Amino acid sequence: MWKNFSAATAWAVVFLLQTAALAEQTWRIVARADNDLVRVLADAGATIERFDDAVEAVNQAPDGSGLLVLADRYPQQTTPLSAEWFELARNKQLRLYVEYPSLVPRLEIGPPCTLKTGHWGNILERTVVASEAFGDSLKQHRILMIHDCHYLPIAADHPHLVIAQVAGYDDALYGLPTNTAQSILFEHPDGDVLVATTKLSQFVTARYAPIDAWEPVWRMILQWTEPDAQVPPLRWTPTVQPSFTRNELLPADIERQTLQRGAEWFRKSGLLVSPSSQILYDRPSNQGPPTEDWPDGHRAAPASRVVETGDGSRGLLEGFRSKIHYDGSQSVLWWRRADNVAESAGALTLAGSVLEQPEFSDIGSNLADWLTRESRLYNGNFADPQHPTFGLAGWNDVPRYFGDANGYDQLWGDDNARAWLGLLRTAAALKTDRFDERLTQQLLALTRLTGRNGFVVPHIDAPSLTSGGWERHFHGTSEDLSPHYQAYVQACLLWGAHSTGSPLLRERAIKGIRRMMEAYPHGWSATNDQFNQERARMLLPLAWLIRVEDTPEHRGWLRQVATDLVGDMDSTGAILTKIKHGPSSNEAYGTAETTLIQANGDPNTDLLYTVNFALVGLHEAAAATGDPLYVDAEDKLVQFLCRVQVKSETQPQLDGGWFRGFDYQRWEYWGSDADVGWSLYSMETGWISGEILSVLALRQMKTSLWELTSDSSIPHHFQIWSPRMLPPESLGRE
Repeated sequence: MWKNFSAATAWAVVFLLQTAALAEQTWRIVARADNDLVRVLADAGATIERFDDAVEAVNQAPDGSGLLVLADRYPQQTTPLSAEWFELARNKQLRLYVEYPSLVPRLEIGPPCTLKTGHWGNILERTVVASEAFGDSLKQHRILMIHDCHYLPIAADHPHLVIAQVAGYDDALYGLPTNTAQSILFEHPDGDVLVATTKLSQFVTARYAPIDAWEPVWRMILQWTEPDAQVPPLRWTPTVQPSFTRNELLPADIERQTLQRGAEWFRKSGLLVSPSSQILYDRPSNQGPPTEDWPDGHRAAPASRVVETGDGSRGLLEGFRSKIHYDGSQSVLWWRRADNVAESAGALTLAGSVLEQPEFSDIGSNLADWLTRESRLYNGNFADPQHPTFGLAGWNDVPRYFGDANGYDQLWGDDNARAWLGLLRTAAALKTDRFDERLTQQLLALTRLTGRNGFVVPHIDAPSLTSGGWERHFHGTSEDLSPHYQAYVQACLLWGAHSTGSPLLRERAIKGIRRMMEAYPHGWSATNDQFNQERARMLLPLAWLIRVEDTPEHRGWLRQVATDLVGDMDSTGAILTKIKHGPSSNEAYGTAETTLIQANGDPNTDLLYTVNFALVGLHEAAAATGDPLYVDAEDKLVQFLCRVQVKSETQPQLDGGWFRGFDYQRWEYWGSDADVGWSLYSMETGWISGEILSVLALRQMKTSLWELTSDSSIPHHFQIWSPRMLPPESLGRE
């Protein structure tokens, strides 16, 4: 009889037995029907008896059974429970799990608290496993994220989960800090009550991470309430996720689809300033301190549902901060930056041209016009030929963006260079010369801040430049061996040298690049302690150097840097993050601009500082040389970016964008959220989407930025403005 009992039949019997066991078990839960845990259990085939009232639930629960009381009113109100209710449950020997309770017998509860934040509003605390209650699947010191965690301070001797400021990627590297960790999940000393001081059952809506950690958490809680029950496998679809899996077959037109969705993201995001958001943006400081709907400088406003979309004529906000709210939305980077506006303008005008959708081109055109004609970032002193800051662009347009410093007084060489490149793309895509005179002035202004050795001043504020003048920098001999700050300025100078024939621009650019390559790799400084981002930045000027001087040496420089970078490319196309060290202590976590990993080997790739610029450089390198090394690496990188583009129906303002960080082993947005301002879940209109979409559009056009901009009228304006902006003796060969 058993000879024909196949393995398939055996598995079918096991499945039926498991299904029957699940059907016999009833999970009694006090919560709304739309609670995440209720829905996930229902999807798993579990039998649920749901109650709206905790007293009724206790009265109807069989003696000795389990009951879960979830926090329906979180975070505004705690879950209303009384001493009498706990006594009734105890008399029936119920095993209780309670969230965010108003009362717990014999324990003192403090007023609700939220996660500690840093100086710029970044989140400093994460959730850490503090016991062995979760078994091998979630060991002690594992790190989780309960986004926008509101919790009740309750002292507990042996908690299972705590909130603490810890350094680490997956695990708290330096252990738990003493005396500062706050209990999140613990067992009552009298037994039979498992207390969560926050709402753990918000895990889907609030995007708790990483996903693989939360199934063990809930398995433990459910098993605790019903020790003899069989807990079903818990699976759910994240509300915000990558567009494709690691190995999923991509559509033939995936790049065009990605470009389309990326362009639409600008409109769906709510970041284009509209008349109503302009009113909030312009609110004067004498109307009182900042509130949730009126941020000040680095303080970000919560993302609201988009009811009005701007058309670009008022600019756009920088992007989204890494902070995720309890409803799954994210905080907005509430300021307008020159580089982001210009890069976005270039991306949208290129996308509009490729997709034959003029509405995108119109938005991009409006953004460029607002920036150059109306914003304080390109006008005022920046438009006065007699002023030392003439031709440059301010960083952001917020007064007192940090302390008493004005955002528009901050002058960054690299940000000016990327703004310049963004406007150059815009002009080429629109086939217009109306930005060319301003582009010429900005190119010359960058030249005035570039010294004899070919290195630009990385940062200076307008008052300092006004008092000291630009001449000391132009005639100076300082060095700054950081491609992050230097490479794109050198690329602009190379483009200008080729276009205008200027020996000054040519010699200073090549001198700086030569010195950079003489120092490669050990002499380079690594911004944010992240070396591959420096390699990624250096690709563009090295590619364009071949356009200017195609020599074996110059081709060797490009191949050397590209080979080293591609050597750190994962099979998925992600580029590994390489650092010297992460935050050196728990106290250092979240206090500086830094990487998304703790140590080399952490599987995170950086789309804000590395992947995006690698894509730009590889595309121009492939176009300049046709070398399969660059062509294949670019193709692989594009496939990766198409896969990890954000997909979300519940958070449409994020759909079509890209986050800074991605864990390419988990295939999830996860990492060390340690950066003080632009961390794991941040989204940038310019740096990320602007650069990626521009390359995707150029690929559709089968051209490069170098070729697309070859007929610019900048040389005409250069002949007029170079004698007015540069010393006469510098106009010839140095």
